[in-house]
Amino acid sequence: MHILIYSYNYHPEPIGIAPLMTELAEGLVKRGHQVRVITGMPNYPQRLIYKEYQGKWYVTEEKNGVTIRRSYLRIKSNPNLLDRLLLELSFVLTSLPQAFKGKRPDVILLTVPPLLVSLPATLLGWLFNCPVVLNVQDILPEAAVRVGLIKNKLIIRVFEAIEKFAYRTANTISVIADGFVENLVNKGVPAHKIACIPNWVNLNFIRPLPHKNNAWRSDHQLDGKFIVMYSGNIALTQGLETVIEAAARLRHIKDLAFVIAGESKALKNLQKYCLDRGADNVLLLPLQPREQLPQMLAAANVGLIVQKRNVISFNMPSKIPLLLASGHPIVGSVPATGTAAKAIRQSGGGIVVEPESAEALATAILKLYKNPALAAQLGKQGRKFAVENYSFEQALERYEQLFFDAIAKKAATLDMLPELTSTVE
Repeated sequence: MHILIYSYNYHPEPIGIAPLMTELAEGLVKRGHQVRVITGMPNYPQRLIYKEYQGKWYVTEEKNGVTIRRSYLRIKSNPNLLDRLLLELSFVLTSLPQAFKGKRPDVILLTVPPLLVSLPATLLGWLFNCPVVLNVQDILPEAAVRVGLIKNKLIIRVFEAIEKFAYRTANTISVIADGFVENLVNKGVPAHKIACIPNWVNLNFIRPLPHKNNAWRSDHQLDGKFIVMYSGNIALTQGLETVIEAAARLRHIKDLAFVIAGESKALKNLQKYCLDRGADNVLLLPLQPREQLPQMLAAANVGLIVQKRNVISFNMPSKIPLLLASGHPIVGSVPATGTAAKAIRQSGGGIVVEPESAEALATAILKLYKNPALAAQLGKQGRKFAVENYSFEQALERYEQLFFDAIAKKAATLDMLPELTSTVE
């Protein structure tokens, strides 16, 4: 197959969808397929174009057999809603010419968010007469509305119309959690159009490693500590103030330390919150280089998943497979009926507590601190579940088959057109 991947994020961005799409593209190349990627200039998570790409409209690269075509983005470091819309529009407009370069694709994979990119992808599907597979990582605009990012009713209606258009015109929709399936079916999307393929983890890269002689622990003066860690995106859906309040409740335990690694700008607000709450047992760090991720996750005794109570079925943290694969227990401060809670419970690798409750979070952490046998058991079960359900090889095979099926269905539909025409005549 010749596969066109339309993804706003890609290598060298270190977190989120970028590493996943990079692994998928390169894995498909290793299976003998031709893959080209349409993406923007790398900017995440700093929301600043990386230095070597600044001032450029277009860049074409090749990495591990994948042709990467990048285009200009209009981006601001502290975006308001208008800035976010202009960012998406800039990618829509500048990326389209790049998509026409190269041979006709057999199938297009589009990642959402951003939602507006469904418009050029649909156009390309029509012009190239090939199927479009919509890969939904977050359900928009619902996520933005629930967390208060979008409040204008007219804008909400416009985005809901684009969402319906994207679902209707896509030949196949891949989602990353069962809760997403239910969400889309309730919006009228036919169940037969939806395939659930969870995000994966490289099980050779992220694996159980010993706490002792851990270089990352030593580098951050954390040897001998019981470490509770949150690492990743700090957004409106999280509410990490709950973590800091829980840390303040446990600051009397001198060998217990909290680590929060995230975007530097978000950390400034958390630093002030730590001072206000007297949480002197919290270490705030910028996002760590990807090559340090295995040692960093191995340093933790407990990994945290944190969401606000209104995050139900439109968000699935990609950190869950990573934490399970590391072989350490998870404490999920997440809604009990949400997709994250379901994934943690199914894995048997963690504890789910009431969201936005510092008391409940502190109690769960203290339970694992006092009961190392329970922590070890949860970690072992979590690793086993990750091996059985979140391996990259499984996901790669399922995406490959999804593309073959989409192409076959498209061809079958085209073959039926002459028959339908003659029937009408």
